Amino acid sequence: MTAAAALIALVAVLAATSVHGARGRRSAGTAADFLVASRGVTPWWNASAIGGEYISAAAILGSAGLVLAYGADMLWFPIAATAGYVLLLAFVTAPLRRSGAYTVPDFAEWRLGSRTVRRVVTGCVCFVGWFYLLPQFQGAGVTLRVLTGAPIWTGWAVIVAVALLLAASGGMRGVTAVQAVQYWVKLVAVAVPAVVLLTVWNLGDGPDPAAADPPRFVSATRVQVGADVVVTVPAAVTVTARGQVDGVRRHDATVPLSPGRHAIGAGTGLVFPAGAAVPHAEGLPVQDGATWTTPFGRDRPHGLFHTYSALLGVLLGTMGLPHVLMRFYTSTSGASARRTAAFVPALLALFYVFPTLYGMLGRLYAPELLMTGDTDATVLTLPQRMLPGPGGALLTGLIAAGAFAAFISTSCGVVVALAGTISQSTRRRGGVAAFRAGAVLAVAAPLAVLPRLGSHGTADLVTLALSVSACSLCPLLVLGIWWRGLTAAGAAAGLLTGGGLAVAAGLARLFAAPWTGWTMTVLAQPTAVAAPTACVVMVAVSLLTRRRVPRRAHRALLRLHLPDDRAVR
Repeated sequence: MTAAAALIALVAVLAATSVHGARGRRSAGTAADFLVASRGVTPWWNASAIGGEYISAAAILGSAGLVLAYGADMLWFPIAATAGYVLLLAFVTAPLRRSGAYTVPDFAEWRLGSRTVRRVVTGCVCFVGWFYLLPQFQGAGVTLRVLTGAPIWTGWAVIVAVALLLAASGGMRGVTAVQAVQYWVKLVAVAVPAVVLLTVWNLGDGPDPAAADPPRFVSATRVQVGADVVVTVPAAVTVTARGQVDGVRRHDATVPLSPGRHAIGAGTGLVFPAGAAVPHAEGLPVQDGATWTTPFGRDRPHGLFHTYSALLGVLLGTMGLPHVLMRFYTSTSGASARRTAAFVPALLALFYVFPTLYGMLGRLYAPELLMTGDTDATVLTLPQRMLPGPGGALLTGLIAAGAFAAFISTSCGVVVALAGTISQSTRRRGGVAAFRAGAVLAVAAPLAVLPRLGSHGTADLVTLALSVSACSLCPLLVLGIWWRGLTAAGAAAGLLTGGGLAVAAGLARLFAAPWTGWTMTVLAQPTAVAAPTACVVMVAVSLLTRRRVPRRAHRALLRLHLPDDRAVR
């Protein structure tokens, strides 16, 4: 029943996407239509579209999973994601729109007069976009696997096909209509089930998330382990096992598990008795209720640095996301761009209330996800766990519709931004054929990496993209808009330093061997080191090359900051 509801939801979302995308395709015939929707998008419609593309796999699946696993410490993610738009409103939106550029590389070349800087910025934009597409594809694969049992690559294929079709056929004009509508689809899809499940918890006198004990199984529970996992068992328990436990093959045997680490093989099924403490996958902390509900309640190495570096990465990274920045180029004027940015925090704050509720309920009703490590499945698992039968299946279908709307709208936005950036860097700049070729290249790189990616949460993958953005594009935009003394040499040096450090840290996290101590902490969240370094390098090299400040820098800054009706051309 759950699989049928999920498939119906997927078909409904794809049908609605096709209808709205077709409307945009009928009016998208020029390069301006494909790149910036002819600069004719109203503030409220544009803000809805930004909310639609920014609420990604990390927002729906990842945020709830983080709260389930780590508790109150993870509330920094939605707070920083929303607050980033306040900085964007204050420092970037209106000046960037007044520049008249189509993309971030266009702005860099216009401001600094350097093709070299443009190429470096194009590389940074591509890495940000590729990192950002990884969690969308991964989330779609997890959603279809959890709800229907389909191979994980099925979800990748669906999202890639839809994103390519919409981006290549309608560009920004077609994608805007899809994203604006899908914000409201996603809000309803997560809000209605959250209210229903919260009511069930209240009326049923459900367990207290702040209880003293670590999570326990409310009833006898069978846990199916999908991949090899090492777990920490908090208290001694006897289970019935079918599969491999600690290297020994079991066949419906009674197995005592002592406190400590145990290895569980892929495909193993374990039956836990009611009241047993839930084992936790290696790397996830075992917390009692008081620790889980208290920020910095648990003692972990370098916890303060890790949290503040992550917060800084999300906060500053939002200012440089190319698919978000491209939205402001579609505004009719600088004032319109500023009004658009003012609406967005309210829309995001409204949405982010609900993933937090799912994380809390998941700790109570789906604690086995802490054992398998599949915390991204929290939102998808809860309805059937709390409301078995048709009611739970209906809510699951609604959530699935919101999840796929998130994957599609965000993927489309990123693909359009990357396609626009790549097409503007070709010899025949801005052509529709170049745009479509850029869309293919945009999805090809992350798709080639996915099969070798391994197990990474969607929120973890999104922070990689935000970190690269925070350490490269954000310093360039802030200094390029607000400091006359920035030179092409300084910008290039800072971009290569900050962006290079962030990309290297991200690749090390994804593919290198596990690290420990400060090395692990800095690689996991490099923004607090790499972003200031990028800024210092940009300023220092610019001062050393101050004689090479572009002659038109003064006029450029006048154009960026004067009102639209008095702008200098």
